[in-house]
Amino acid sequence: MKLSAISLVLWWWAAAASASAPEAVAVVHQLRPAVGWGAQLVREKGEGVITCGSWRVGVEANNVRGWRTIPAACEGYVGHYMLGDRYRQDSIVVAIEAAAHAAALRLAGNGSDVWVFDVDETALSNLPYYARHGFGVEPFNPTLSNAWVNEGAAPALPESLNLYKKLLSLGIKIVFLTGRTENQRDVTARNLKRAGYHTWEKLVLKGDGDKRSAVSYKSGERQKLENEGYNIVGNIGDQWSDILGQPEGNRTFKLPDPMYYIG
Repeated sequence: MKLSAISLVLWWWAAAASASAPEAVAVVHQLRPAVGWGAQLVREKGEGVITCGSWRVGVEANNVRGWRTIPAACEGYVGHYMLGDRYRQDSIVVAIEAAAHAAALRLAGNGSDVWVFDVDETALSNLPYYARHGFGVEPFNPTLSNAWVNEGAAPALPESLNLYKKLLSLGIKIVFLTGRTENQRDVTARNLKRAGYHTWEKLVLKGDGDKRSAVSYKSGERQKLENEGYNIVGNIGDQWSDILGQPEGNRTFKLPDPMYYIG
């Protein structure tokens, strides 16, 4: 009996989870919600009453844009989503599809095939930080955020780490492309290795004086990769600005993140 690419990936995913069971359980943050989904309602711009769940879907579909904080009424909902099973389940779907895409590729086999990973809320999870700051209800504070980054303690998003390992096993090289700045290179590299990402082809960070938008910066860096002879076979991030803009790569994948928006 022949198995489809996605069936093989599902089998591999289960095997990988089983093999890693003796290690630390894949817990992104130790808190867990109480009961309920936090079904608060939020009124937006006089257009009627919508649920926080519908607001989140609008965010993930890139229909709700330019927001600075989550609606205050949705703090409980977003917290329940991020700390409960749903966030992890949604991330698993993305990672499995990405792995199935990778498994079906015809690779060049000459070392030029790369997969671009964002870092924050993609390779690494800042959930321990955001759990202390209202899951995005507080305005972004660069001082506090940088202090957290400089601790180098962010855990891996387990689904992304599984995908990373699968890609390496297929012979695909990894490029980390992050909006973090060059002065955080060393701590970012240490944090990635501590979280389980032990090897990569490139770690690209933003220059301290780089004023480009996230889309312009990341698409520009992907263009540089192609100019250097790399073939971008996949591109994954939690923000639309991680994956929009030419060249996007062979295929893009969007992880969930209702906590903040980067345009």
